[in-house]
Parts: sequence; structure tokens; C-alpha cells
Amino acid sequence: MLAFAMFPTVIQAPMAAFNDHRMVIAVCEAGGLGSLPCTARTPEEIEAEVAAVRAGTDRPFVMNFFCHRTASPDEAVLAAWKTKLLPYYRELGVDPNAPPPPRRRVDFDVSSCELVEKLRPAFVSFHFGLPDEELVLRVKATGAKVISSATTLAEARWLESGGCDAIIAQGSEAGGHRGMFLPESAVATQVGTIALVAQVVDAVRVPVIAAGGIGDARGVRAVLALGAAAAQVGTAFLLCPEALTPPAHREALRSARAETTALTNVFTGRPARSIVNRLVRELGPMALDAPEFPDASLATQPLRATGNADFMPLWSGQAPGLAREVSAREVTIALSAPPRS
Repeated sequence: MLAFAMFPTVIQAPMAAFNDHRMVIAVCEAGGLGSLPCTARTPEEIEAEVAAVRAGTDRPFVMNFFCHRTASPDEAVLAAWKTKLLPYYRELGVDPNAPPPPRRRVDFDVSSCELVEKLRPAFVSFHFGLPDEELVLRVKATGAKVISSATTLAEARWLESGGCDAIIAQGSEAGGHRGMFLPESAVATQVGTIALVAQVVDAVRVPVIAAGGIGDARGVRAVLALGAAAAQVGTAFLLCPEALTPPAHREALRSARAETTALTNVFTGRPARSIVNRLVRELGPMALDAPEFPDASLATQPLRATGNADFMPLWSGQAPGLAREVSAREVTIALSAPPRS
């Protein structure tokens, strides 16, 4: 088993599109483990971000990728989804015939692996399972420790057998995309963080990282008591000045509406926890006719681009009230604080 000392107590969740080198540096310098989301960035952008991280800290950090097996869009399903969104396009003055934005969410492939081999981070984490075995072996050959998310016991066991050096037990409370990847995994059967962490710790031999609904030091201590090696935290960082959270999203997190979140696929085609807004209420939460991930976002991205909070994904875990408008450094230190005597 890897020594628990390999992981700081607090790991900052990658949060694709919501953080860059500034967040990673602040967390690492405060004694946590910062994570750089790479899936939505070009290779050139990734190299620039990694260079910026290393210019700001000499501490280890995580490079995070999706491995969702990108396929060609089903044009008929996508067209039907756009037709369903047509009233919203008209309401917001969006041209329904405008060319879709370029697809930026790419799965981990040979070129991604070559980038890891060039940049050689200390940790590489994956969402939605693992890439092909050959690519996993190549990543491990660089010396990087491989981490991935499990939402069920079966997924945790599968990840361990696939070569993971540590497993993130992602409870249903977590914000953003569920890491579900096995065919039998279903939204209706997802379990909470406490139940999942305790069972995964007992089921695997590698360190377990707890994620989902952890927003302060009490939550961190709770999952450590269950045997977790560390806690991965995302929503608590969304109001930090280093976060790239859009203004409308920040306002939603501050409001009473943040108390109501749901797992929804209407924005991207995959289940993800968001604050409930108009699009979630009127089309979902789970829409059977939504295109597969990430194709649904080809249709919803123009609505999101308007900046209207009713039509954009407002990713959040179930404890948004614990997020504070302070620096990422302060959040990291507070999460690691011992109990008051």
C-alpha cells in the first residue's frame, strides 16, 4: 500500500473550466495538493499552465484528464435536442443555425499520454474510468501515480485491478460530473460519501480519497476517521478569487437557490450535480432524449454563453453554504485545521 503520507490532507478537485495555475499554486503552497484540469485545454495551453504552476511552486500537483471515449455525434439525436431548445434560443436571441463551438472535451489518447511523458507530473488523475491499459502503463512509467474516481464498490475494485495507485470515492453529494463508467452504474443507485468511503476503504488495498459534500474541516476529519487518506474538495473553492467561476455562477452559489441541487444530464449528456435552475426544472433533471456526453453541450453551449444563470450549468456539491469568499490558500489551511479544544 502507498504510504498515506504521499497525500496532503486536502486535495483540490480539478473542476474543469473553473481553475488554472493560480488556484493550483495557492493550494500547493498552503500544503494541499492542487489539481490542474486538462481535458478542455489544448496541448499548448496545458504546457503553458504547467510551466506557470512550476514557476509558482516546486510542490507536486495533479494533471487531470477525462477518458470518456469520444465518438462522432448522433446528428439525428442532436438535431432533435436542438429543436427542443429552440424556444430558449429565441427567448435569448441565440441563432439556432450558428455553427457549434469546437469540441474541447477530448478523451485521454496517445497525444495526451505523450504530453504527460513530456511534462512528468507527480500525479495524473482520470475521470470516467481509465484509458487503455497501454496508456496507463506509459503514464506509470513516467513515475506518476495514477488516480481515478469510483462511484460504486464495483468501480473501485475495477480501478484497483486496472493499476490505480489511489482511488477517489466520489459520493453522490459531489458537484459536477459523476465519475460513473461501468455499464451497471446508474444514477438511482449512487450512494453518499460516508457510506461509499467506508466500504471502499474495506474493499481495496490502495489509499482512498474521499470526495463529495466535504466543505470544511469537520467533513475532512470525518472521512479521515473512516480510513480515507485524504479529502478532495471542489465546491468550497468556487468563490475564491483564484477560481474562474463566472459572475452568474458565483451569485447563484451565494443565493438561497444553492440549497437545491440535482443530478442532471441536460447540460452535457452525463449526470452531473448542479444547482437547480430553469433548464434543469423544465427539461430534466434527467432527460431521456439528451444526446450522449459531451454532445448535449454542443446545443446548450450557446445558451450558456449568454451568461444567464437559468441556462448554464451551475455545478455545485450539496454543501455550497460552506464555500467562503477568501483565498484558496485560506480555504486549504482552514480545511486542514485541527478540532477546537
